Amino acid sequence: MAPMRPTGAGAFPEAVVTPAPCPPDPAGLYAALDLGTNSCRMLIAQPKGNQFHVVDSFSKSVQLGTGLEASGRLSRASIGRTVQALRICRSKLDKHSVVRMRLVATEACRRARNAREFIRLVRRETGLRLEVIPPEEEARLAVVSCAPLVSRKAEQVLVVDIGGGSTELVWIDLACVPQQERRRAIMRLHSGFQASDARPAARVVDWISVPLGVATLKDQFADVEDDNARFALMSWFFEENLAEFSPYSADSVGGGFQIIGTSGTVTTVAASHLGLKRYDRTKVDGLRMTSSQIDQVIKDYLSMGPDGRRSDPRIGRDRHALIMSGAAILQALMRIWPTDRISVADRGLREGLLYAQMCADGVLNEEV
Repeated sequence: MAPMRPTGAGAFPEAVVTPAPCPPDPAGLYAALDLGTNSCRMLIAQPKGNQFHVVDSFSKSVQLGTGLEASGRLSRASIGRTVQALRICRSKLDKHSVVRMRLVATEACRRARNAREFIRLVRRETGLRLEVIPPEEEARLAVVSCAPLVSRKAEQVLVVDIGGGSTELVWIDLACVPQQERRRAIMRLHSGFQASDARPAARVVDWISVPLGVATLKDQFADVEDDNARFALMSWFFEENLAEFSPYSADSVGGGFQIIGTSGTVTTVAASHLGLKRYDRTKVDGLRMTSSQIDQVIKDYLSMGPDGRRSDPRIGRDRHALIMSGAAILQALMRIWPTDRISVADRGLREGLLYAQMCADGVLNEEV
């Protein structure tokens, strides 16, 4: 499947948002659920100044996309695991009496031939209304979630979201935005990739959604037995699929360039670099890593082999089978745009959904 790229107004289906039954309460709770190709994740949060306070959360590897690459359909086993996870999410929403929420599904449900049947089943079994969002919105919300990590000195920012079924890249030009306004300008992208008012605007130079994530890329090369060869093939294959995305070459970027990576791959690599046997978000989120540090972690992964990665506590049981396909994507990006300014973001679509809802309701201060 070819990468998804913008083709003008009306190119993407409009997201369907269920209207709230009453005006938003500034002290009320919001929920954001992200059902991806590999994981089901949810946050329940309350607005607090210019941020939000997480009240409850849920995360489980449901592997919804298992077998999708070969069959084009969501399997019965994958659907069963996912519905079980969504029942837990429903119980949490009921427990906290959440009214304002967005529950979205991404690449697996965009691609599966039986996605509509699955959405109807989820509605019938759990009462939850899943919304399949287009790649542009997924990319945009990932960018919004990373706004607090944008350096005031950054003039060019590349946000990379490595998912289970797809990888989104968004290149943003901030050169014409005053330094003190740059994070706020990123936040305002929640309403679209085009400027919506006269305030200093972050200019989206280019974006792309590549239908290769940690699960789909792994599946494409599952028949390659040699660990090192499989990793090299995955990395070069991903780079080939980035051919249409070339807003700037590495030589023309200059010193004001920042890459922000958001995904389980990036946070796992960061945790491995720090030697964390127990994951600590406060040490990972916002960490800056150099290309050489990332390369060293990847070399360590390769030297371990599959058995070593399976038993390494820094990688975790849910991530060991997918870490090398994610690392192959990350290495390809570092090869194209080598930088000492990659920022690790333990945040993504869920946080972007929360920010967007709260900003739209006017209960969250835009200051970041």
